[in-house]
Amino acid sequence: MYDQTVALVGRWWNGKWGRLVRRDIWLTRQTVWHVRARQGDGETGRELHWSYASEAEARAMVERLMRAEHPEDWRDLTEITRRSPTSRNDR
Repeated sequence: MYDQTVALVGRWWNGKWGRLVRRDIWLTRQTVWHVRARQGDGETGRELHWSYASEAEARAMVERLMRAEHPEDWRDLTEITRRSPTSRNDR
């Protein structure tokens, strides 16, 4: 049997709040690389998904998504997302 663990490799947010303007991007790896992009909030937002054989192809899509709309606003949330809940409380 193969490993079904999904590893979070990258996470970005455009820094905007609200269901119409918020954008989120996740880069994950399982047996293939996945890019997931959401427009809007978690309840009413629309999500798109892509799968790639290589990390380079997946990261190229992440870059295209971020360049498509106000590239200067994007924030890399990868490290914040990877921290355990206890490490967040230790600050």
